[in-house]
Amino acid sequence: MKDNISKLKDCYGCGVCVKACPVKIISLKENKDGFYAPVIENQDKCVECGLCLKVCAYNHDEVAGDASDVKAFAAWSKDPLVRQWCSSGGVGFEVGRKLINEGFEAVGVRFDPKKNRAEHYVAATVEDFMPSVGSKYIPSYTVDGFNALDRKRKYLVTGTPCQIDSFRRYIRHFKAEDKFVLLDFFCHGVPSLLLWDKYTADVRKKIGEITFASWRNKSTGWHDSWSMNADRSELPKDSETIDWHDSYNLEIREKKHFYASRMSQGDLFYRFFLGNYCLNKCCYSTCKYKMCGSAADIRIGDLWGRKYADDDKGVNSVLAFTEKGKQLLSELYSCEIIPESVETAAEGQMYHNAHKPITRNQVVAALHGPMSLYAIYNSIILAGRVVNKLFRITKIKK
Repeated sequence: MKDNISKLKDCYGCGVCVKACPVKIISLKENKDGFYAPVIENQDKCVECGLCLKVCAYNHDEVAGDASDVKAFAAWSKDPLVRQWCSSGGVGFEVGRKLINEGFEAVGVRFDPKKNRAEHYVAATVEDFMPSVGSKYIPSYTVDGFNALDRKRKYLVTGTPCQIDSFRRYIRHFKAEDKFVLLDFFCHGVPSLLLWDKYTADVRKKIGEITFASWRNKSTGWHDSWSMNADRSELPKDSETIDWHDSYNLEIREKKHFYASRMSQGDLFYRFFLGNYCLNKCCYSTCKYKMCGSAADIRIGDLWGRKYADDDKGVNSVLAFTEKGKQLLSELYSCEIIPESVETAAEGQMYHNAHKPITRNQVVAALHGPMSLYAIYNSIILAGRVVNKLFRITKIKK
């Protein structure tokens, strides 16, 4: 076997190796568990340059960043419409808006209803950047967005911590770090696309073709914003026409119908996702990005700790790791930014990798088949909980 990315198993699926390969023989495809993974299309054409392995964050034990002098903040947009529209406080959007206005382009993630997937893309204007607002709790397809980048131009690149770690290695190799600002977020983990496909197949039976999806909505407040919804055929053109009541749910929409389901009401997508029942294998075992583990300039997330528990409009936790990130935040006049300790800013975030339930592999296998999500939940997940409980009781008695 040649010394290339093909020797790695169960990697992060960030897709940076596809961008880096000089002979363009790597593609990103969905594997049997429903996660993106690199595939060598023609081993004979591999020149064994080793670049795919050099940029691969999964292939390194350390993070390509420095967390020795982290500055932490609570922050939110001063624009109430932006704050209401975004998943937390709107800081990610404000960073993008500022940099675009300064001549950068922004690489964000949008939902493509025709392909039923989240995907990275390049936005040249603030209007183009708007579809990236809001959380997308599924793996993102990075190839088209990353391949469109020119190392001689200036970009904001956003993504999961593992995507950004690999991307940092890529621009560092080509000595292009001065052209990029990198932003990641506190990540729970990513669920299988098999879950999303089965979930949306059920939704289509109720409303028809999906034209829009939004994963979270603040119509009942920021602290009860875990929702799934659907119906609108296109995004608003500017902040004056945004329907702010659609901004914080997983809304799934068709032109004439609307679907909404909240985690507090038992939404099955969130039960599977937040219960860790079908995350990528590396999310359980080899994630090195919790808390301050980051290769980004800036990390954002929800600040759901005790200090801001009474704030129902949305507050971002913000960590700045580099001088570039700290300088950018000091000039982000569109946001209210309050210095905090790292402990306060990161309160409520995951300290360790996701726990792998004993039923994980059974759940992923069942997602391939004809069983409904309700049947999988009732026959596999709930049964697994009973087994776990009996095991704990038996262990305690011994």
